[in-house]
Amino acid sequence: MNHSTFIEKLHVRNRACAINFPDRVLAHAFIDDCFEFLFIPKDSRLVTKDDLAKTYGSLQSQLKTVLSAVIGDQQLLQKVTDDFFAALPGLHDLLLKDARAILAFDPAAGSEEEVVSAYPGFYATAVYRMSHFLWKAGVSILPRLFTEYAHGKTGIDIHPGATIGESFSIDHGTGVVIGETTVIGKQVKLYQGVTLGALSVAKENAKSKRHPTIQDNVTVYSGATILGGDTVIGHDSIIGGNVWLTYSVDPYSVVYHQSEIRVRDNNPFPEPLNFVI
Repeated sequence: MNHSTFIEKLHVRNRACAINFPDRVLAHAFIDDCFEFLFIPKDSRLVTKDDLAKTYGSLQSQLKTVLSAVIGDQQLLQKVTDDFFAALPGLHDLLLKDARAILAFDPAAGSEEEVVSAYPGFYATAVYRMSHFLWKAGVSILPRLFTEYAHGKTGIDIHPGATIGESFSIDHGTGVVIGETTVIGKQVKLYQGVTLGALSVAKENAKSKRHPTIQDNVTVYSGATILGGDTVIGHDSIIGGNVWLTYSVDPYSVVYHQSEIRVRDNNPFPEPLNFVI
C-alpha cells in the first residue's frame, strides 16, 4: 500500500469513527469540571448562587456536546442530559457517604475536605458513579472514556458497568481492578493492587456474569485476586493480602495467605553469595 492510499483509507476511517466517537478532550474536561463543581471548596465571598447556576448550565451544555457524538436522536439526547443532572444531587449524597467511609477507615485522613480533594480512590469512585449512571442509561463509549481517564490519573481501573454499593472506600488504590460484572455491597473496603476479575476471557462469555460478588462489610487487603462470576465473598469477611481466590467463602470468614519467611544472622553468612541485584 502506497502512502497516498494509506492516508486516504485512514481519512475515510476517521470520518466514519467521528460519527460515534466522543471528543476525548471535551469528555475529560467535562468530568473534571463536574467533579470540581461538586467537591472543590469555593470561597463564599467570591462565588454567588448566580455563579453556580451559570456553571451548572455550562456543565449541561458540555455534557450535551459530548453525548451528541453517540446519541443522534435529539429528544433522547435531551432526556439523557436532563436525567443525569436530575440524578446529580443523589450521586453527590452517595459520594459524600463514600468520603465519610474513607475518613472513618483511614487514620491518615484528617477531614472530608482532604479526602475529596486529595484521595485518588475517592476521585476514581466519583468518576465511576457518574459514568455508571450513563452506562445504565445505555450510553455507549463515553462512560468508558470517563473511567479510563480516571484510570490514567489514579491507577484505579473501575469498569462503569460494575455495581458498587454505598460507603465504598479504596485506600491508596494503585493497581485496583474492578471488572464489568462485579457486584459490591455496602461498606466494602479495598486496598491497593486488588483485582476483582474474570476466570475466563473468552469472547463468547461477554454477556455472562464473569466477575465476583463482594457482599457487605468486606475488607480486601493489598494484592488479593478474586476471580469468577460464581465467586461470592460472604458479608463481614476479611480477605488477606496476596490471596488468590476462585471459589466462594462463607460470611464472617478470614482468608489469608501463609508464606514462609526465614530470618537469620548474616554474620557470618552461612551460604555463599552467588547472585547480584
